[in-house]
Amino acid sequence: MKKKKTFKQFLGQESTAGYIFSLPFIIGFLMFMLVPMILSLYYSFCKYDIQSAPQFIGFQNYINIFHDSSFWKAMGVTCYYALIGTPLKVVFALIIALILVRNTKLTPFYRAAYYLPSIIGGSVAIAILWRRMFEPTGTINAVLSIVFPGITNFNWFGEGSAIWVLIILTVWQFGSSMLIFLSALKQISKELYEAAVVDGANSWKKFWKVTLPLLTPTIFFNLVQQTINSFLAFTQSKLITDGQPKDSTLFYTLYVYKKAFPAMGKSQMGYASALAWIMLIVISLVTALLFWSRSKWVYEE
Repeated sequence: MKKKKTFKQFLGQESTAGYIFSLPFIIGFLMFMLVPMILSLYYSFCKYDIQSAPQFIGFQNYINIFHDSSFWKAMGVTCYYALIGTPLKVVFALIIALILVRNTKLTPFYRAAYYLPSIIGGSVAIAILWRRMFEPTGTINAVLSIVFPGITNFNWFGEGSAIWVLIILTVWQFGSSMLIFLSALKQISKELYEAAVVDGANSWKKFWKVTLPLLTPTIFFNLVQQTINSFLAFTQSKLITDGQPKDSTLFYTLYVYKKAFPAMGKSQMGYASALAWIMLIVISLVTALLFWSRSKWVYEE
């Protein structure tokens, strides 16, 4: 007859200890991720304004969304932001990584300095600072007026230029991608470069034939990560432009927020939940498209 394990022996098992240490994450995931997702899915099929009980209306929210001109505007602005900002950010991070891959006395300082914007770039303080810098009487125009005397008080927050203020901000936050590129560059064997030199390759050919093909998996990773981040951008649009002028910087997440928590009128939490689930589908499709294209340009060693 088997003896029953004591509580002390039960706690001493490796699997039990693993579950105990994982418990805070499991509880947090259930409370703050899984349960809210399930609730938002249910609310997306309801007419719900937070103040009263949700009323089930089926697919009516989803039908209304596709007849909503603001939805298409927000989707177009977000896609434009992701399509332009993400490649620029990845390319800029790669260029800086290629410059910093050589070790000098000041290299650690430069790496830390270039990574810093990724840490603080999404903060409220930086968004407010960015808005002040690009004001007609801000720092950017002051510098431009010195270099180009004909340019004074340029309106950076005009209908055609406001989105570029936000794109420049996201490109400035290239630090995390840069560090990933640096790590990948250090993994490339020096023997490959030596063999390329023996074959008569110059610096450009070494980059094109050796460095770039071996970096394509890292480029792919950064591209997927930054594309998802671009679709989920919120702080920049909310605090710098609030979606203006004429909704030219109305990011999708900001539109969802305005429907869920309007400045005036009743909340449309059910409608906002449906918008959020459509964004999830869009991000999934874009990510699937990137993975489908992987076999066509990513070098598998």
